[in-house]
Amino acid sequence: QKVKDSMRVLLPVLLNKSHESYDKIRAILLYIFSTNGTTEENLDKLIQNVQIESDSDMIRNWKYLDVPVISSPAAQQHKHPRRDRSSEETFQLSRWTPVIKDVMEDAIENKLDSKDWPYCSQCPPTWNGSGVV
Repeated sequence: QKVKDSMRVLLPVLLNKSHESYDKIRAILLYIFSTNGTTEENLDKLIQNVQIESDSDMIRNWKYLDVPVISSPAAQQHKHPRRDRSSEETFQLSRWTPVIKDVMEDAIENKLDSKDWPYCSQCPPTWNGSGVV
């Protein structure tokens, strides 16, 4: 079940003094991952309120792994829409379909956007090789 207001769930955990700072960092990272980034002001407030300024690099360095820690309006417009898989048969323990499945299906059907996937798009007409089989 999807959490509607994740900040309302997150704040009591962060303000609880019995939790260690590493657990609070994990909670902030889960929030950032689930919302696909946050604003700079929001991140600064979270770090200051939780009092983890010395460990804030653990959060901010995720940008070097291409995790959108700070979200930008262009990134939210650019997000690839997911396929509707509600009618597909699933396993009892499987509730989630990874994004790579959508990407691979689009690659097979030759529907990848050439801006996002320049090396996986259709071959130019002057190319003499064969396409993806």
